[in-house]
Amino acid sequence: MENNDPIGLALHDYLQGVKNAEIIVESNLADADVITVAYLFRRVEEMPEMEQLALSTCRGKVLDVGAGAGCHSLALQAKGLEVTALDVSAGAVEAMREQGVKQVLHDNIYSLNSQRYDTLLMLMNGIGITGNLVGLERFLAYAKTLLRPGGQILLESSDILYMYEDEDGSVLLDLNAGYYGEVRYNMRYKDQESGWFDWLFIDPAILEDYALQHGYTFDMLMEGDTGNYLARLTLRKE
Repeated sequence: MENNDPIGLALHDYLQGVKNAEIIVESNLADADVITVAYLFRRVEEMPEMEQLALSTCRGKVLDVGAGAGCHSLALQAKGLEVTALDVSAGAVEAMREQGVKQVLHDNIYSLNSQRYDTLLMLMNGIGITGNLVGLERFLAYAKTLLRPGGQILLESSDILYMYEDEDGSVLLDLNAGYYGEVRYNMRYKDQESGWFDWLFIDPAILEDYALQHGYTFDMLMEGDTGNYLARLTLRKE
């Protein structure tokens, strides 16, 4: 097991019977939180409505980006879709193979160049892997090389402006600090930690602007109660 793979170690422990495992999540924005590892192994009927809608909207050949424990890939496999699960965590890749995910890649999305997909699936704030607004532009440009004409990106994100609100409803933003949705995280489990990394929460209006600039259409599929939403970006046919 790699030394900087807390998620992978936690998934491994869960499959070995440690059902109460928790990953500690630190950020530069709020107090430390935890991810209950059991949640990463949820079945379709246990998934939020937003995730179930995303799964039902998948079509064709699917790339599950940041697939984690593989719960979404397994659900799509069960529906008969051809899905490839992608994750940078070696432990996550092992966990997915152990559970029967048929096609698993241990890689970074920017290393892929030989396959084309109809759907890129990015759940659990999956677009966050782009890190910041510059990274979002890089990703939207690169995703065109992975999508077939008319292909779609299904993604979850959140507008986290509410986290900057005072009790009176006013919003305090440091205009010199960059876009407010650019956050830094560190994950810890036992003696392993990821190290601090950038993560992006993108409000839908800005995402739509970027998507249109890069040749996609934008559709809001569902909005949640806490600024979270599911969107579809569809690559316009030339």
